[in-house]
Amino acid sequence: MDATVNALVSRLRARQARVGVLGLGYVGLPLLVEFARNGYHATGFDIDATKVAAINRGESYILDVPSRDLQSAVQAGRLRATTDFTKLSEVDTIDICVPTPLRKTKDPDLSYVVAAVEEIAKHLRRGQLVILESTTYPGTTDEVVQPILERGGLKAGVDFYLAFSPERVDPSNKEWTTANIPKVVGGIDAVSTAVAAALYEGVAGPVVPVSSARVAEMVKLLENTFRAVNIGMVNELALMCHDLGVDVWEVIDAAKTKPFGFMPFYPGPGLGGHCIPIDPFYLSWKARQNGFESRFIELAGHVNSGMPRFVVGRVADALNSVGKPIKGSRVHIFGMAYKPDVGDSRESPAIDIGRLLIQRGAIVSYTDPYVPHIEEGELNLTSVPERDALDGGFDCALIVTNHRVFDYATLAARAPLIVDTRNALKGQTGAHIFRL
Repeated sequence: MDATVNALVSRLRARQARVGVLGLGYVGLPLLVEFARNGYHATGFDIDATKVAAINRGESYILDVPSRDLQSAVQAGRLRATTDFTKLSEVDTIDICVPTPLRKTKDPDLSYVVAAVEEIAKHLRRGQLVILESTTYPGTTDEVVQPILERGGLKAGVDFYLAFSPERVDPSNKEWTTANIPKVVGGIDAVSTAVAAALYEGVAGPVVPVSSARVAEMVKLLENTFRAVNIGMVNELALMCHDLGVDVWEVIDAAKTKPFGFMPFYPGPGLGGHCIPIDPFYLSWKARQNGFESRFIELAGHVNSGMPRFVVGRVADALNSVGKPIKGSRVHIFGMAYKPDVGDSRESPAIDIGRLLIQRGAIVSYTDPYVPHIEEGELNLTSVPERDALDGGFDCALIVTNHRVFDYATLAARAPLIVDTRNALKGQTGAHIFRL
């Protein structure tokens, strides 16, 4: 490595480099705080002035980032946030942590990534390190990001360094966090990989260098496609067990006693969140560009996307058991977030379930202390406190997200009918309880 690279690596290891994070959501803000906690001077960039102002006051809007940690870093002068992208030239490293959603056609939407990279390109200077963390298809870093950054005449791997490192954030997970999850790093060349590895060595779990950015991009897609496919398999098994009159939850509990060759996955009302429902489509889209049809992955997606409709069918079964139709019945959903103990409702199956119920004439309400309001298509609802919901009465309770704060014992005792899609009432019995 030449003198410029050695100097940057030395500053990184001595915590003398200034680091930047572009995109201050559930990935970017925890990373920014972790940099500051480990002694770096960290600057966060976002177009949302409300987020920036909250950060600079030391107020966190991400459940996994305690305000006391953020406030401590701000008061120590190690962390700040700004909407002024000219200050990108002042930092030595830039992590891109922006959304990568799908278009309605299920094609990748890289508009946020492109906008971020174009902003960086305006202020890029020699010696900087740029790392893309946003989940995307293999080839994005060198096919999309690199050409934009090189428009000004600087050369990747020579004048600046470029790498991909997949985010592995698991919201609400207290055991595995930004600080201890192993960090995969792949640069567009060996030098970029080495510089990126030096950045993460002191702030994340063990660094795992790979041979290229494309390998690193594929790693994240493998991780989440692995989960999506296995969940699709166990969801199909749940449908089969329902027809056979077998308790799928009992089957899984017994199967997981095998100490080798089996990993338990659990059925549910559908996939949610920003990663698992979306990432397999990034992979299958890229495969199609190369003439490969990913039938197995797309079949799993088909099964998973059909689960909300199956859940609505179970609600119909429950109501029919007491002589009531869906139309006109009051169905109260417990949990609007996509997973337990988080406030993120993106791609939540509860949204699709709520829409389907409304389309069939049900009167829908919900309780979720983490999602105070939801406005998606036909859904325009405000969360009802759990006690008020129980006191107000409903015809059927539908457990979609098994938040730990819910009082399941009281729910089982007071609700006239319950459809439990998460086995939250494990051990509870009664003719009024219907499981997936």
